[in-house]
Amino acid sequence: MSKIMPGRFTAQMDESFVVFIIGMRINRLLAIHKWVPVANAMGGMLQELYQNPEIGFLGDSGSINMRTITQIQYWRSYEHLEQYARNSHKHLTAWRKFNQAIGSDGSVGIFHETYLVEAGKYENVYVNMPAFGLGKVGTLVPATGKRESARQRLTNA
Repeated sequence: MSKIMPGRFTAQMDESFVVFIIGMRINRLLAIHKWVPVANAMGGMLQELYQNPEIGFLGDSGSINMRTITQIQYWRSYEHLEQYARNSHKHLTAWRKFNQAIGSDGSVGIFHETYLVEAGKYENVYVNMPAFGLGKVGTLVPATGKRESARQRLTNA
């Protein structure tokens, strides 16, 4: 279990970065043979990303909610993310297998959203939390003084 950090903190990033939300939705629970390989493929890609920091992947936080598995990933740049998507054997293999096994049969849904975040154009706060989200990849500092409120964090970044 992650160590709880008592108090209020905010994460800072010195450079622009990318937030990439990716996930899958199990549309047919009994089609286990369809959705388990999709879930397993993400595990292999994450292992590859963490083992190769030069790829530009900074870290992730994930969650499971009923039929949906979601990951919030942080990347150095869109170019790094795109380069990985276009050149990773693990990603290309998983994408090909998904299209062959599932295609548009409706058993499993996949999604992603990409956000380009300019330096200083974000804010966050973590209260009595372990390092989470941007706090796992940025520098955590106390959310006090000029970092007390959301507006102050946005205007003083």
